Amino acid sequence: MSTESPLTFERIDHKKDGTIIFQLAGPLTIGNVFEIQAALRAEPLPRVTVVDLTKVPYMDSAGMGVIINGYVHCRKEGVEFEVEGVNYRVMELFKLTHVDKLIPMR
Repeated sequence: MSTESPLTFERIDHKKDGTIIFQLAGPLTIGNVFEIQAALRAEPLPRVTVVDLTKVPYMDSAGMGVIINGYVHCRKEGVEFEVEGVNYRVMELFKLTHVDKLIPMR
C-alpha cells in the first residue's frame, strides 16, 4: 500500500473569458498522472488552460511529462497554456529541464 498522498484536482470553468483552471493538490507523480492527463485533453477545449500548482509540493518526471504533454496538446489546438503557483522545489525541476523557458508562468 502506498503512503503517498493522493493527487486531487478541481476544474474551474470561467465561461465568460474562456479560461479553465485546474487546481491541483498533492504530489504529481507516476502513480496519479493519468486522470489529470485525460482532463487536460478533454473536449471542448477552452481559449486558455491554466494549471495551478500552488498546492503541489513536488512532482516527478512523469508529472513533468503531463505538464509538457498538456502544453503541447493545447498549443497544437490553438489554446494558450500557463502554469501558476510553482513552488521552489517544483521550480527547480522546471529549471533543470528548461521547461521554465518553454511554458508561460504566472
